[in-house]
Amino acid sequence: MSTLEKTQLQLGYIPLLDCLALLWAKQQGFFEEVGLDVTLVKEASWASLRDRLAFGLLDAAHCLSAMLPAAAVGADQIGIALQTPLILSKNRAFISLSQKLTHQLAIQENDNAQATAQKVTSYIEADHSLSLAHVFKHSIHHYCLREWLALGDSKIAQTLKLKALPPPYMVEALDNHVIDGFCVGEPWNTQGELLGLSKIVCSSQDIIPNVADKVLAVTQEWAEQHPQTLIALTTAIIKAQKELSDLKDFSPVLKLLVDFGIVRFHCSEEVHVDKYYMIQNIVKNLVKENAAPQPKDFHWLFEQMQKWDELQIDQAQITSLGAQCINLEAYEQAKQRYSS
Repeated sequence: MSTLEKTQLQLGYIPLLDCLALLWAKQQGFFEEVGLDVTLVKEASWASLRDRLAFGLLDAAHCLSAMLPAAAVGADQIGIALQTPLILSKNRAFISLSQKLTHQLAIQENDNAQATAQKVTSYIEADHSLSLAHVFKHSIHHYCLREWLALGDSKIAQTLKLKALPPPYMVEALDNHVIDGFCVGEPWNTQGELLGLSKIVCSSQDIIPNVADKVLAVTQEWAEQHPQTLIALTTAIIKAQKELSDLKDFSPVLKLLVDFGIVRFHCSEEVHVDKYYMIQNIVKNLVKENAAPQPKDFHWLFEQMQKWDELQIDQAQITSLGAQCINLEAYEQAKQRYSS
């Protein structure tokens, strides 16, 4: 193995199911196997995680995919270029509304995404106020909410003001009547349902393409200064991803999620059985086959920024900047190292 440029790393994450490969790699000793001493750092919000990564307080982080194109064009007000060698999850968000609202709107179990969107936009058109939240402006969650609303009314989709809240605060905000619904990754939708506060009304998979949601990210400068360290880090996480997707006994994974405060409700093969298997299925399929970052993921994100954030950018720039968001060389070398 080539000499590592740095061995002690600070690795940031937000408590969501798709940070699991990082936690598993740490618990199973995969980082140590590749010569890394990794400290996991739980961040309070995506904003704090992004800032601490950009300014060097974190070496690498579990990031929203849309943070990378936002950084590439300076839309994040920082403009420090980020890169990813590895996808951590693809399109795994859900839209939840308060149970009171779903009852008022007569939303049914078999309503598709368009039907639920039409009921919501009709409610807004009837001069009712409605507050929806996503996790961060630059996220597939933001664009998923916009695209969902557009299925009912394109004008409302463009003009409705949305709130941004950290994922762990979504359910609390709903309980305190600060918001009426949200788009977030798991397990926070399930948390809301089991508390009797919210109901999942549709999946992001029914609304937007199967694009990268979370990625492992570093700054471009860090990647250039620590190429062997980045390959080692990626190798350990690829090993964790593979083990999690093939795991036969889910109980140690669930225990880890509970220990880290990610799953805060009781579920098992005996209690809340459907939710237990739903979480297990999500974990096994966070990234199905190929965890290599793809240009098309970032092209779609730039196009969404054009559509909803009024970003002025041409197709040639999209292609060029999309390529800069990806460190495919680190992925390929890590994949080869893992397989050998």
